[in-house]
Amino acid sequence: MGIGDRLLAKTANIGNKPAETTQPRPVNNEPRTSPGRLMDAQHRINTAQARIKELETQLEERAALEVPLDALVEVSGRRRKLTAEQFQELKSNLAQHALATPILVRTLPDDRYEIVAGHNRVAAYRELGRSTIRANVASIEEGEIEFAAFFSNLLSPSLTDFEKYWNFKRLQELSGLSRAEISESAGLSKSHVTRIFSFDALPEAAKVALAEKPERLGSNAAQKLAALTEAGKSDKVVEAVRRLIDDENFTQDKAVAMAAEKPRAAAPSATVVRSGRRKVCEISTRNGVVGVRFFEKDATDAEQWGQKIADFINKTLSESGQD
Repeated sequence: MGIGDRLLAKTANIGNKPAETTQPRPVNNEPRTSPGRLMDAQHRINTAQARIKELETQLEERAALEVPLDALVEVSGRRRKLTAEQFQELKSNLAQHALATPILVRTLPDDRYEIVAGHNRVAAYRELGRSTIRANVASIEEGEIEFAAFFSNLLSPSLTDFEKYWNFKRLQELSGLSRAEISESAGLSKSHVTRIFSFDALPEAAKVALAEKPERLGSNAAQKLAALTEAGKSDKVVEAVRRLIDDENFTQDKAVAMAAEKPRAAAPSATVVRSGRRKVCEISTRNGVVGVRFFEKDATDAEQWGQKIADFINKTLSESGQD
């Protein structure tokens, strides 16, 4: 169980935080150096763990609430994306059995609740036509929830590399940590974090397509496609990713090969000039080059024909200029 899971599980239905004896920190005291931000990140994790022990005994004395579904507010970026199959399994389970784990919410004005954890359970309940759902009320600060929930999602074994990328982006927005600092905070290697962030270099159209089925592309293939994007093959990368999403039999290796494929050179266009049934020459065009190849009997006339062609072009250009 990740840090975020333990934090959210142990702090549900808890009242206000115990009064602190120390003065609150000043508003503008965020660490500015990289080591300082990293230490602050680790401190927040340690604080979350300490809160678990502090509030554990109070948890057992509280009961979950029945919250109206229409009073719930979803926060963008928190909901974990499930595949259609995973969501259907969750929905079928909830249709047959009572909710084993209440969702976690935070109170808002006007009798509304912000969903902290349980977005997919709420979505399943809505599709099942339910009107209420059991919920625990979190009493921890919003910043603590966001930070702990990030690591909970990040370390989930079912989370795809593309979803990890979006989680990394969200953590950067929340904390200002660099990629190196994120890798150290999350306990991941720098090379792994670099591969995850390779999704960032993909064309926007490719990322939009991946949002539908994020499990279809892993970070290793994404890194190769990102390199092809930077090499000027954005259109081919988008085409390959879209086919990857639409065709279940199309593999990641095939997508990379498709995007890397060099365009085939157009076959030269050729016209044969005849005198009766006799072939005099062949005129071909390719990539802006016009070639005239005389057959053996007329090869001695090539120089004269070359001059005639030049005269013809000059005359044509002159007439065009007068018009």
